[in-house]
Amino acid sequence: SKLCEAPYIKTLDWSKWYIFWSDERAVAKNHADSNYKLTKEGFLSKVPIMSGHVYSINDSATVEDAATDYEFVIRQLVKIRTIGVSESTDCPKFDLILLSMGSDGHVASLFPNHQALELKDDWVTYITDSPQPPPERITFTLPVINSASNIAILAMGVDKANAVHSAVSDSSDGPDAPASLPARMVQPTDGKLVWFLDKAAASSLEALCDDAYQQQHREY
Repeated sequence: SKLCEAPYIKTLDWSKWYIFWSDERAVAKNHADSNYKLTKEGFLSKVPIMSGHVYSINDSATVEDAATDYEFVIRQLVKIRTIGVSESTDCPKFDLILLSMGSDGHVASLFPNHQALELKDDWVTYITDSPQPPPERITFTLPVINSASNIAILAMGVDKANAVHSAVSDSSDGPDAPASLPARMVQPTDGKLVWFLDKAAASSLEALCDDAYQQQHREY
């Protein structure tokens, strides 16, 4: 929202901006659950990004066709280098992928223990069995997310605290840090990952730091 205000609204070169969605719910663009609607109302309607640079997901196709179409569009943009390509993975290399994390540790529409987490060659996929409504969704795959130059994960609220702890903890053992936790699987191939947390979401990390501090002093 700060980018919609001075000085950024006047000083940024908006002609260089291209907007995509890392995931979308299979609903109409004017539906309350639409990520497009959220983005348009909160950001796109307030900044001078060219409409031709905004690549929304087709809301009139089946979820399978919408995912296929979106991947085709991205592949065409990679061919002409509107989107860069990762030399490591041959996936599109987005400048920034902004994600939020659910209380179950999901990012985009990649949910724990879902087969979509295992996809290697697809750039965009779809699911019809989301554990959270609506059930049908389109999503970037992990190889695409991990190929980005920058990844930001946002988590707010005490209900995210355990998932944050599991995602960033050094320990990968036990039920508190499942290997298939999607947020934990966000590991940039050749980029930078930054977490943005409020105090409530970070509360388990503070407890972890306190325990480590006390353990260190007991050892001394």
